[in-house]
Amino acid sequence: MSARFSGPGVEAVSPAAASSASPASAASSASSASPASPLWPTWPAEFAERYRAAGWWRGETFGGMLRERAAAHPERIAIVDGERRWTYRELDERADRLAAGLLARGIAKGDRVVLQLPNVAEFFAIVFALFRIGALPVFALPAHRETEIGYFCAFTKAVAYVIPDVSEGFDHRVLASKVRAEVPSLAHILVVGDPGEHTALADLERDPVEITDPPGPDELAFLQLSGGSTGVPKLIPRTHDDYIYSLRGSNEICAVDADSVYLCALPAAHNFPLSSPGTLGALYAGARVVLCPRPTPDVAFALIERERVTITGVVPPLALAWTEAAQRGDFDPSRLSSLRVLLVGGAKFSEEAARRITPTLGCTLQQVFGMAEGLVNYTRLDDPDEIVVTSQGRPISPDDEIRIVDDADVDLPDGETGHLLTRGPYTIRGYWNAPEHNASSFTADGFYRTGDVVRRLPTGHLVVEGRAKDQINRGGEKVAAEEVENHLLAHPSVHDAAVVAVPDAYLGERTCAYVILRAGAEPLKPVAIRRFVRERGLAGYKVPDHVEFVETFPYTGVGKVSKKDLRAAIAAGLAEHAGR
Repeated sequence: MSARFSGPGVEAVSPAAASSASPASAASSASSASPASPLWPTWPAEFAERYRAAGWWRGETFGGMLRERAAAHPERIAIVDGERRWTYRELDERADRLAAGLLARGIAKGDRVVLQLPNVAEFFAIVFALFRIGALPVFALPAHRETEIGYFCAFTKAVAYVIPDVSEGFDHRVLASKVRAEVPSLAHILVVGDPGEHTALADLERDPVEITDPPGPDELAFLQLSGGSTGVPKLIPRTHDDYIYSLRGSNEICAVDADSVYLCALPAAHNFPLSSPGTLGALYAGARVVLCPRPTPDVAFALIERERVTITGVVPPLALAWTEAAQRGDFDPSRLSSLRVLLVGGAKFSEEAARRITPTLGCTLQQVFGMAEGLVNYTRLDDPDEIVVTSQGRPISPDDEIRIVDDADVDLPDGETGHLLTRGPYTIRGYWNAPEHNASSFTADGFYRTGDVVRRLPTGHLVVEGRAKDQINRGGEKVAAEEVENHLLAHPSVHDAAVVAVPDAYLGERTCAYVILRAGAEPLKPVAIRRFVRERGLAGYKVPDHVEFVETFPYTGVGKVSKKDLRAAIAAGLAEHAGR
């Protein structure tokens, strides 16, 4: 998905500035907001009334939803994590006991809790505990490091941070200690596994207590991360009502019901595996969620076979890896006989690759194109094959309003390529505590400027042509060029830097950093530049794949660095190298 709030008197912290600001200074700036100030713009009353009257918003909450499913079928399996199999009753009870423990620690409704867990069952126990008391999960990703985590904790004034002990060889407890030293609000570090100097999540559990002030359906459920082009991600506020509607609509389109088995192959905190229809969609349907620790063909295929998985979602590089494994004969295709639907999203899926899915994997392809800010498009299960392989789908809702406009915001007819604007019953009206971004990212009448360049077919399906914003889509992970450039410029030998995308057959795009060294500086090797930004705490997928040292940059007629020419130069250089 593409795979990207605030009121008067709220002083926002610029995400771009946050990459160079300390977490403590970001927290100080964010705290300037009065507690009474609204931090996120919501839907105007007339729109909210319309969405309720249409039945899109039904007054549901996540805590209530889990309670209802546990009461309806308590012994049905909800979560499979390796050899652990939690029933709906067990998940509901664990959420209750963790909720009681959170309250006993003073964590209350409206508090922010940064959550950074891999695909483990505890992810769902703590998420539903937070939902139940009305505290807000802030969904960080496993790859985030000190730069991102420090910013999230400081900007949201988080009171707690939930982590694994060690994941993929990285000790999150060390990171947590560094961040806690910088962020005054961060009182609790909760660890799945060996807590070290912190607190074990398991020790938080208490006898259930009555929740005296549970969240309402129109209140915030959580904060997600945008895939923004300006640096550290902006925060996306989602309510119970709007997000649950997107789950219900996704389930209907993807034919997810109580007999479905959903494989969570991507990191669980991503919007795509969370809601399209994702783990939360599966739980809403009373279905089974199977957690995949690694999405490689050997691990994923074994789980599909063992658990009789019926539906899963992957990004294009994974789809390519899975089909290549099938074409090489690495496995018996009959092992995947239970898999009915493979959703592919997070970045545009090429037509050539899309055509391979059904012949090699034996399942139906559904393309999905959307964003954590709201709008989600799917190809339908009964769409003609040509529509499925050449488009990225059409919106979930009849109330999803779509505009495709030129640079002057003039609407374009179907078939012409332009900027995608949207508003609807599950698309936010503004980011959390970000008035400057809201002024540029949303129109006066509430349309979200997605940054995507698309064209619309007569059927209503959208074809994604690219991104208007300076953002690189590296296999579904969004890399903001400006953020990486800021880190490169911190190197004492670097005079200037420009980061651009380079086409890649596997990831779709990789990153290339063009670097101009200061006059008289000692020569550097690419490995030194890459090591420097990694040591500054940047997530691994943001570290430049290629580094090119140049004397000067090409410029446009108005004096801006011509990234178009830089992209062409690196693409030509790589093509020449490949042809040798």
